[in-house]
Amino acid sequence: MSENALDVDDFMNRVQDDKDLFFELLDIFIEDFQKKRLELKEAVEKNDSETVEHVAHFLKGSCGNISAKSLRVIFSRLEEQGSKGDMEGLEQALEDIDQKFEELVLYVGELRSRL
Repeated sequence: MSENALDVDDFMNRVQDDKDLFFELLDIFIEDFQKKRLELKEAVEKNDSETVEHVAHFLKGSCGNISAKSLRVIFSRLEEQGSKGDMEGLEQALEDIDQKFEELVLYVGELRSRL
């Protein structure tokens, strides 16, 4: 379940097996994610496809940086929808994002005790 939230081997390779940096970057990601998630929610509520596109693009890149591949896929789709002005189904996408993010946070907690 949660192991799909983050490709640990890929991310550890990116940080050259530096566990302190690994967790520092994850903490930064989690903090930034929560702020951007609120921006995304507001954009969806306002039917603001341009902001959806920009926030999704930012989060897609952030997810890529930490190897959170399943979240990255969702944000890639949202970015594309935003660029097309397609606001259909975004409430469900937000629910999916929240679920995947929660899995990631739980997995990071598990990793802290194992690594």
